[in-house]
Amino acid sequence: MKIWILTFVWLTCLLDNPGLADDHWIVFEGKNGPGKGRHIVFIAGDDEYRSEELIPQFAKIAAVHHGFKCTVLFAVNKRTGRIDPSTLDNIPGLENLETADLMVIFSRFRELPDRQMKYIDGYINSGKPIMGLRTATHAFKYEKHKDSPYAKYSFRNKEFNGGFGRQVLGETWVAHYGRHKKESTRGLIAKGMEKHPVVKGCDDIWGPSDLYAISTLHGDCKPLIMGQVLVGMDPKDKPQPDKKLVPVAWLKTYAGTQGKTARVFTTTMGHVGDLKSEGFRRLLINGCYWCVGMKDRIPAKSKVDFVGEYNPNQIGTGKHKKGLKPADYRIDNDSLQK
Repeated sequence: MKIWILTFVWLTCLLDNPGLADDHWIVFEGKNGPGKGRHIVFIAGDDEYRSEELIPQFAKIAAVHHGFKCTVLFAVNKRTGRIDPSTLDNIPGLENLETADLMVIFSRFRELPDRQMKYIDGYINSGKPIMGLRTATHAFKYEKHKDSPYAKYSFRNKEFNGGFGRQVLGETWVAHYGRHKKESTRGLIAKGMEKHPVVKGCDDIWGPSDLYAISTLHGDCKPLIMGQVLVGMDPKDKPQPDKKLVPVAWLKTYAGTQGKTARVFTTTMGHVGDLKSEGFRRLLINGCYWCVGMKDRIPAKSKVDFVGEYNPNQIGTGKHKKGLKPADYRIDNDSLQK
């Protein structure tokens, strides 16, 4: 009887906290490159723009071509252990942030339990760098547990004005500016930022993502890339004449409660199709170097070739590839040695 009870308790704990299992996140142990010895933790948790496919590929590029150790975390269904972007309250492995040199977050409307969210909160206030992609401006949305100490990070929080998005990244969710799925985005280097190390080699940035509207960038934000709305979904389309340029990537700092100031890189691009743009991939990789204080190590043209295949599903709620586990995104060790 005692053995049965212990087994039941163990299984219950495992389902409640899948992070106890070995295969609920993945690690790419980068071996060679300037990033060797630096640890990036990537968080994929949105159910629209296919972060669960974009983020693993981004991490593979950072590990294989640049040497960063990359840990990738996913929204995981507690019952099945499968990647499930619609699971809003479970991202196993967040304790990996305790050893991270950079947090890359691409989540949307998450309401994580306090035992998980405490790691994100601790990281945010540590003074370590942060990179936010697309829906990270509205990464959190607390509805069931508004009494949580982390509810302040909700994207429309009034006390912590604009929540995580506005306070930490520089802007929260406002609205679509370009027409969703009808007007794409061309990225242009902001005036005066042409010689900034993060834009090295970013000759051509385009993506099917529509531009997000900006109210007023919060804090000391410095626009890096301006987004130009195109009239259609082809990179050769003309600019939409009635819409002015809007910041689509910027740099800022954030001072947490521990008195240390973090570097922050934010982009509102991040549609899974955006990663097919070499210029956008290079912007992200260069951003990693800048975030961890390695701007002098940014190559003239960072290598951003895809690692393995990149054939993502289309965007849309519930359109993720079903039945996958984090382990399905692993790559063989030989690839990491190249």
